[in-house]
Amino acid sequence: MTSLRTGTITVGVAGESAMQAFVARPRDAGPHPGLLLFQEAFGVNAHIRDVAGRCAAAGYNTVAPELFHRTGPGFEGDYDDFESVRPHMAALTIEGLEADIRTTYQWLTQDPSTDPGRIVAVGFCLGGRVAFLANLVVPLAASASFYGRGIAPELLPRLGELHGPTLCAWGGQDQHIGLANPRALADALIAAGKTHVHVEFSDAGHGFYCDARKSYHPAAAREAWALTLDFLHRATH
Repeated sequence: MTSLRTGTITVGVAGESAMQAFVARPRDAGPHPGLLLFQEAFGVNAHIRDVAGRCAAAGYNTVAPELFHRTGPGFEGDYDDFESVRPHMAALTIEGLEADIRTTYQWLTQDPSTDPGRIVAVGFCLGGRVAFLANLVVPLAASASFYGRGIAPELLPRLGELHGPTLCAWGGQDQHIGLANPRALADALIAAGKTHVHVEFSDAGHGFYCDARKSYHPAAAREAWALTLDFLHRATH
């Protein structure tokens, strides 16, 4: 994580209360491609900040907005206590998430070290769904969703709105999502003629990329991240 510039910004969301976001940039001024990074249900915690650093190290101006800013500014949940997360998850709405996406995207396009024509999104679990939603809402070059619960069936009627190609990574042993909805998404993307990558890691479970969770699967995480970086590079270069 050397040679990075990190910090926190505050932006206003469509007249609502302020939203904070963590920012990680490569050291040099750029311009660099931009990356919207969307959190798990446990907030913009140490793991997400670390992933932001990984993205910046790969050459992306990265911003990770706090999606729970309306109910829990600064919230960082315990991976062993999902009950503390439920009230914040229950309060999320598509309208609110779309407002958060647009606000974060606008900030990133206006950052002088960002190339506004080369912006992508990456997200995990809750954030996997939001990264996919972002590809519907703003003109992304591509998006990558890790085990994005709620993409199918909720967002399937909107596949015609996709701006860029999408990568979706899943764990074959995911007990939270299962495989029926991910495979329904893959079938729907094929039917809609949308460029996409669908990959299942047969021996990995939910949250396999997060090295702070018990479900961390090092081999699947390495392979998925290498695939993601290559996918995003092809979309932005």
